[in-house]
Amino acid sequence: MFKSRAGYTPALSVAVLAAAVAFSAIAPAQAQERKSIRWSTSNVDSYGYKVAASMVRVLEEALSGEYTVTVNPYPSTTGAMKAAMDGNGEIGYTADVGMTQLYEGTGGFKDYKPGKGLLVHTWYSYPMESFMAAPAAKANQYKCWGDFSGKPVFFTTAGFMNWLNFQRIYKALGYDFKHVQIDPKTQSDALQSGTIAGAVAYTTAGRSLASYWRETEIRTDVKMINPCPHEIEKLKAAGLAIVAVDPKNAFSKDVGVTQILGVPILFAYNVRADMPADVVYKMLSAFNKNREALAKNDPGFTPMAQDFVGMQVQGISANPHIPVHPGLAKFLKENKAWNDKWKIAGG
Repeated sequence: MFKSRAGYTPALSVAVLAAAVAFSAIAPAQAQERKSIRWSTSNVDSYGYKVAASMVRVLEEALSGEYTVTVNPYPSTTGAMKAAMDGNGEIGYTADVGMTQLYEGTGGFKDYKPGKGLLVHTWYSYPMESFMAAPAAKANQYKCWGDFSGKPVFFTTAGFMNWLNFQRIYKALGYDFKHVQIDPKTQSDALQSGTIAGAVAYTTAGRSLASYWRETEIRTDVKMINPCPHEIEKLKAAGLAIVAVDPKNAFSKDVGVTQILGVPILFAYNVRADMPADVVYKMLSAFNKNREALAKNDPGFTPMAQDFVGMQVQGISANPHIPVHPGLAKFLKENKAWNDKWKIAGG
């Protein structure tokens, strides 16, 4: 018969066991009580999905473990926006041009009625620059963007923000937008066979290429076609900016120009107005605090790291009539960047 250790009694062992059982019962209950944040993005091959996946841990830590964050991919950015607005997600991947069309009720949002509520300004994270490419073998046929008017072009996947960006570009220039939908992974073959005359390319913060574009430039030679001076003037008159991208920062081969000219868009992860203000405020504060580390891990965050507050101001200014989430409003007021002309959602 085993003897009890000094100071150890059967009564105490029963108490310890009871406490352990009670704790084990409480722990799952607490885990079940964690609230859920579903982060809707575009497909898993997109940069938007990559960013969201990399931010999950930062967001969960910022919210002290009270929330479980999951990333849910959708076929397009427009689909991700609708998922969040219909109640199938809490955060929706979008961009300034997507927010414009949403509130205008145009494009993919024509006659659209959200199941839960519209997205509002929340967090602007990085810029992308959209521009035009052609197969190198036929590049001498194209001098301006107008040379692609009415010709079959893959303007990136339908519903993506770069696709919407070129819709507004063509609208401003008065050109015929003839989109041909293909699997992005077949873009190289489509360019070589002549199925498409050109394809829209884009960089993130003037550096990162989408994975399918990386494959395209490896498999076939392409040349970038810049807008002509008269087109640049028209675009600027329509309120669109023109930015220069160093091709050496994005492409591994010569693309025929010393600088690429494109039209930028500002990407965001916005939420509905019913998201608690303290959640959004904590999210923004955490991303701002970690901005330099984020940029170190992903160059696409460099502009945000350089001026986090300014990027939020820029995103709102692109659509100043759209309401601002109370959590973002609080953050901007603390950083003395609030404009009293802006409207706070729900206010």
